[in-house]
Amino acid sequence: MPKILVVETSPRGEASISRQLTKRVISNWRLLNQDGEVITRDLAVAALPHVTMPWLSAYFTPPNTHTPDMAAQLRLSDALVEELLAADELVIATPVYNYNIPASLKAWIDHIVRKGLTLGFDGKGLLTGKKATVIIASGGIYGAASPIEHLNFAPRYLESILNVLGITDVTIIHGEGAKAVDLGEATMDKFVDAVVPEMKRSAAA
Repeated sequence: MPKILVVETSPRGEASISRQLTKRVISNWRLLNQDGEVITRDLAVAALPHVTMPWLSAYFTPPNTHTPDMAAQLRLSDALVEELLAADELVIATPVYNYNIPASLKAWIDHIVRKGLTLGFDGKGLLTGKKATVIIASGGIYGAASPIEHLNFAPRYLESILNVLGITDVTIIHGEGAKAVDLGEATMDKFVDAVVPEMKRSAAA
């Protein structure tokens, strides 16, 4: 049974454009994987702590010499890594804040980049064979002719960190100009349809 992990970040609930794009992507995925399981990690509902000095001390200490406190420091990180390792596919959905990803998503990344678990001690990624889809909603438009194209950090960073972890099959879905929805210049449905067309059921046959 295929399993897909969805990491959501937007705090805007149903008003979130990245979440609406994710709904469409997952709806399409279910048509092709009717026996599949969707696991959601919502960083807006359950915020993750940022890395601290005690966490780093535990990280850099061999597991067989961990104290009970060190083991406790890494317990949440261990669970997040296990959740990721168990998934066949990964979806990361995020808005763009100040040209990059929200702090909540960076916290998740810091917890799941773990030497010996997701990253080899030789620096090679251990998550080979997995697929990832990165869903981004940004107010700005970053095309080649855009004056802010050089500030399109979010998709580049996310694709790069996934590649580092060994996930090279990465699809970027970038809903650019999403502020049109907030400004009332486009409906949410129209915007989502333009970015992620609805898959017809016949396509799953």
